[in-house]
Amino acid sequence: MSEEKEINEELNQEATTETTANSAENSEVKVEQTAEEKYAELNDKFLRLYSEFDNYRKRTNKEKIDLIGSASAGVLKDLIPVIDDFERAIANNETSEDIAVVKEGFHLIYNKFKTTLENKGLTPMNAKGKVFDSELHEAIANVPAPSKDLIGKVVDDVEKGYFLNDKVVRYAKVVVGQ
Repeated sequence: MSEEKEINEELNQEATTETTANSAENSEVKVEQTAEEKYAELNDKFLRLYSEFDNYRKRTNKEKIDLIGSASAGVLKDLIPVIDDFERAIANNETSEDIAVVKEGFHLIYNKFKTTLENKGLTPMNAKGKVFDSELHEAIANVPAPSKDLIGKVVDDVEKGYFLNDKVVRYAKVVVGQ
């Protein structure tokens, strides 16, 4: 019996060795692909990666367009109450005979409008009396300076300039002293 055990053990070891050798040969066969198979595999990977990138690019472009299209919605939504106030003022002015009340109403609406724009980051440019700067001002006229200290400086604002978060949105149209 012990001889049979020894023979069975030897056969098991040989079978295990053969299985390991066969696995190694099979893995070598899998690793050793032909050039055409490698090309097909790499080409497939490239096409998938290219498709994923193209889809990403299209999706981000669509998101940008949607964002740009709806970017002004917040500002417009905040300006609607100002339009409502103007409509009420116009309707009220048709029957009102007191000029002081009409003026006060327009001042209130102006202040509400100005506050709304300032809350959105819009600030007026103070140019009068400052040195002319072509980065901020647009000179529409040169006049003789009323005093020597106003030479090369802004004498008058024809149209106010505005900043939006420290970026010039509208250049100030100014008169410069010479």
